[in-house]
Amino acid sequence: MLELAVIDSQTEVTLRLKQVWENIGKAAERSGRNPSAVRLVAASKTIEPALILQAIASGVTILGENRVQEAKEKWPQIENRMRACKCEFHMVGHLQTNKSRDAVHLFEVIQSLDSERLARSLDQHAQELGKVQRVLVEVNTSFELTKFGVEPEEAHNLIKIVQTFKNLKLEGLMTIGPLTGGAMAARQAFRRLSELRDQCGGLQSLPELSMGMSQDYEIAIEEGATMIRVGSAIFGDRI
Repeated sequence: MLELAVIDSQTEVTLRLKQVWENIGKAAERSGRNPSAVRLVAASKTIEPALILQAIASGVTILGENRVQEAKEKWPQIENRMRACKCEFHMVGHLQTNKSRDAVHLFEVIQSLDSERLARSLDQHAQELGKVQRVLVEVNTSFELTKFGVEPEEAHNLIKIVQTFKNLKLEGLMTIGPLTGGAMAARQAFRRLSELRDQCGGLQSLPELSMGMSQDYEIAIEEGATMIRVGSAIFGDRI
C-alpha cells in the first residue's frame, strides 16, 4: 500500500507541474511576454526526495530549499540526478550568517541576501572555495514586520555594496508577496520590486526578478517575474 501511495503522489506531481506550466504560459501571454522568459523554481521545503526526483524527471530544472540543514540532509539522495540533469539548487529561505559557508558549498544561487554582514560572509566563503557565488538581494516590498529582506529605501545602498565584492555576482532582486490583502496587495508588492530594479540599473544590471509563489505566481509573471518559487501547487500541502 505504501508503494502505491508513493506512485500516486509521484503521478500527482507530474500532473500538477503540467498545470503550473500551462498557467505560466497563460499569464505570460496576458502580459505580452514569452513563457520561456519565466523560470520555475520548485520549492521543495519538507518534501521527500522521491517526490523531488519525480519533479526533476518531469522537467524541473531548479530546486529551491528554505533551510540549509534540510538541504544538506537531502543532497546525498538527489545529487546524482541533479547533476545529470544540470538542475540548479537555490537557497530561497532566510539565511543566517553562521550557515553561510554551507550555503556557498551547496547552492548555485542564494536568493535571500539581505544585509552587508551576510554579503561579507558569503564573499569570504566563496573566496575560500574558489567560487563566484550568484546571489539575489531580498527586498521586503510588502513592509510586513514578519518578513525578512532589506527595506526598499535601503535596497539601493545594499545593491551597490554587494556589487563591490569580487566573489559575489549579483543577478537581481527577490521578494515574497504579502500574506494579506489579496491580489491587489500582491500586485503592488511585485510592481514595487520591478520599479526598484528600474531605479537601480534596470534589466541589464539586474536581469532577475524572483517573485511569486503558489498563491500569486500568475500575478508576479504579469508584473515581470523572471523566476517564480512554487511549492504546494506542485507538491501538494506540506506536512
